Amino acid sequence: MHLFFHDKWEVEGLQTVGILLVVCSSLKLMHFLGLIDLSVQDSVEDDFELSTVCHRPESMDKLQEQTKFTKKELQVLYRGFKNECPSGVVNEENFKTIYSQFFPQGDSSMYAHFLFEAFDTNKNGSVSFEDFVFGLSIILRGTINDRLNWAFNLYDLNKDGCITKEEMLDIMKSIYDMMGKYTYPTMQDDAPREHVESFFQKMDRNKDGVVTIEEFIESCKKDENIMQSMQLFDNVI
Repeated sequence: MHLFFHDKWEVEGLQTVGILLVVCSSLKLMHFLGLIDLSVQDSVEDDFELSTVCHRPESMDKLQEQTKFTKKELQVLYRGFKNECPSGVVNEENFKTIYSQFFPQGDSSMYAHFLFEAFDTNKNGSVSFEDFVFGLSIILRGTINDRLNWAFNLYDLNKDGCITKEEMLDIMKSIYDMMGKYTYPTMQDDAPREHVESFFQKMDRNKDGVVTIEEFIESCKKDENIMQSMQLFDNVI
């Protein structure tokens, strides 16, 4: 995985790595929760076990209608989520702890913060099973537009409908810090800012200093490497 990221970093820059991290970090979270392997399905429950959790998810049938997961997949997702998160929710500190285990060579706290904000759609300081499943459904099963919209929302930190250079610099710094300076010793301290300039040269079509969702989607769709990276993990579960 590190070699793959290294090649992408050198060739395409942090914007492509950022797209990949949206998917890969979500898969790492699924791996942590024991959700990737579906071989344990034969004896799963017909419905959610709710007696031991503080937050009770919506019915499985409703979640199946609202996501692109099957009933069996939702059962396995919930079993793993409940085992690791008995309260039924994950807070930001839990998120940061999980990602610090994924990326021990760097500081993942800021990227984990940004990713947590993207999953916490209700903005109540916690990620429920529903939040988790809705996000994963988009990232892993959504259309290209769905996935790019989700990534744009991650980068649009103040949720005003456009990405500024300041927001993108915060994202780039968080990725650089998470991957670790020792992992990429040739990278200079001003590298994140240089990648932001490269990002805006590619994405800011009308040169007004911000990137809109339309510009972001159009530019990403024209980038073969980004499109390939978004399809690497189709049908992982």
